[in-house]
This record gives sequence, structure tokens and C-alpha cells, in this order.
Amino acid sequence: MHPIVSAKGMLKGAGLALSLAVLPALVAAQDTPGEGVTVTPARATWDTGWFPAAVYGRLLEELGYDVQRPTTLDNPPFYQSVAQGDVDFWVNGWFPLHNTYRSTFEQGAELIGYVAQGGALQGYLVDKKTAEAHGITSLEDFKDPEIKALFDSDGNGKAEMVACPPGWGCELVIAHQLEAYGLTDHIEPIKAGYSASMADALGRYQDGGSIFFYTWTPNWTVGLLKPGQDVVWITVEEASLPEDQQAFEDATVVEGLEGCVEDPCNLGWPANDIRPVVNSEFAANNPSAAKLFEVARIPIEAIFAQNARMFDGEDSEDDIRRHADEWIMGHRDEVNAWLTQAREAAMAQGE
Repeated sequence: MHPIVSAKGMLKGAGLALSLAVLPALVAAQDTPGEGVTVTPARATWDTGWFPAAVYGRLLEELGYDVQRPTTLDNPPFYQSVAQGDVDFWVNGWFPLHNTYRSTFEQGAELIGYVAQGGALQGYLVDKKTAEAHGITSLEDFKDPEIKALFDSDGNGKAEMVACPPGWGCELVIAHQLEAYGLTDHIEPIKAGYSASMADALGRYQDGGSIFFYTWTPNWTVGLLKPGQDVVWITVEEASLPEDQQAFEDATVVEGLEGCVEDPCNLGWPANDIRPVVNSEFAANNPSAAKLFEVARIPIEAIFAQNARMFDGEDSEDDIRRHADEWIMGHRDEVNAWLTQAREAAMAQGE
């Protein structure tokens, strides 16, 4: 006799088969919640920020997102573009330095998480040999004609200082400080491409010349020109910041800063947080990406190390992507924890 199979049993069996067939797709969807979503990132014009951009891009790819090649933008066009949704994010926000752009982006974008919280320093440096020989400890010293002459290569009566290109947040602060301290007739900020200008300064230093420059950390500059050994941080007598940053004027003093002429050291600049700035609609529609921005971190030391490799010639797009892959591989357990949280956020919201 042939066994009699009920219709109910047939349906149950068919349902189980269907469930088994669908299960791999469900698992894949949970692993790659960004599948089918194209992401348009941006990155800053300062190349020291390209490594974090590459790391976050690779992590989004692991979540299934189709991450396009980042668009390199100055601050003003980026903050306008991210508010309008023309780009989805960058991880090169410096705050409070970029507070001046809040009115531009806050209607359509937001800060989510931190690439590096605190520890991003800025200030002015002079080569140690010249500073010690001539007693240079402060910006005020550049009002002295003899001091200015040490850094005046074109004979116009002003000390040349490597500064920031137009469109960078630091350009605005430097301009404010030179005016506030009465230094516009004494210091000439060099606003050409920063990396090229600093490479020229490094060459002068290696030839025994005097150098004066602005820099920030993390940056290859203080890896090759070591504070306390090659250069020294100089101070300001009293902090003066643009109106949108005046609340941080009491936060410009750093204790125990290696290579500063004084301790505590008033750099004139508050320590900054490096933060992702994300289009609000993109964040709302992509909870896995938003959670990744919230929980991921890259140590300042890792950015320093990668920046040094770039300066040594490993500066192609392929190099930077490889650096990002190597860092991710070396921190796989930590990275996996971030990705797990991102996937869980997608499941909770039904992405």
C-alpha cells in the first residue's frame, strides 16, 4: 500500500522547504544591511584625513554598502553639500574649529560619534635651534625686527609662516589671531598648498635654516620635526578665538606638552575632536551606518603612523586603501564588535 499523505502534511513540508531556502538570504541580509544602497562620501583637502576616510569606507563596504570614490572638498562646499544631501558624510569634521559652519549644515546634517575624541592639537612652532638662540617663546616675539628678519626670505619686513590654504577652518582662526594680536604687519601667512609648503620648510630646516609654521596633530609634520628635539611649540599670552569658538578660550592651555617652551602651555587653540558629519536623512534611512559612525574610533597614534608612511612615498590611492585594510586586519576583533552593533541596529529598525 502507498502511504496516504494529508494535504496539511504536504503544506507543512513545503513550508519547511521554503523556509530553508529563504534562510540563507535572510542571514545574508542581516550581515549586509547596506546591500543595494549607494553611499557618496567626501573627504577633506588635507591629506592627513584621507586614511580615516578610507577606513570608514571599507567598514561600510563590509556592511554591504556600495561606497563610491570620495569627493575631495574644502570645508565650505562640503558643509553645504552634506546639508543638501549631495554627499552623505565625511569623517574629517574638526570641532570646535568647524563651529563656524554649523549654521550651514545643521538644518540637514549632524555630528555622529568620534573618529578621535580630544587630543587633536593645533598651534605654532619654531625650530628649536633658532628659538633657543634668540629667546623665542611667544607670538609676541615676532614684533621684534631682529626676530622677524630670521624668517623673512623676501625682504618685505615680515616673518614668513607656513599657514593654511583658503577654505580651511584654521585659515580663519589664524587670520583672526594675527589681527587680534596686532601681528598683521609682522607675520606673513603662507597660504599655498600645505604639504608642499611644509616640505619646503623641512628642506630649509635640513639645510640649517630657520622655520616657523602652524600645524595640527595628527600630522606627519610633528613626526618628522619632533617637538622638543627639532622644533618647539610657542605660546600666546592670552587666547583669542573667533566669535563662534570664544566659549573655548579657557580650554587652550595644555599641561605636560612635550616640546613646549612653557608648562603649562597656552597654544591659543583648544584641543579638537575629529568627528563624522552625516546627512540626517541618510542616517535615518541607514541605521547600520549611523551606528557604525557612533561606535567606531581610530586612535590618533594610528593616524600619525599612516601619515608618516604617506610622507615617505606611500601616498597613492591604492596605498591608502591598503593602509586602511592593514589597520582593519590588525584590529579585527574590535572592528567586528563595531560591525555587530551596526548590524543589530539595522535589525532593530528593520533596515
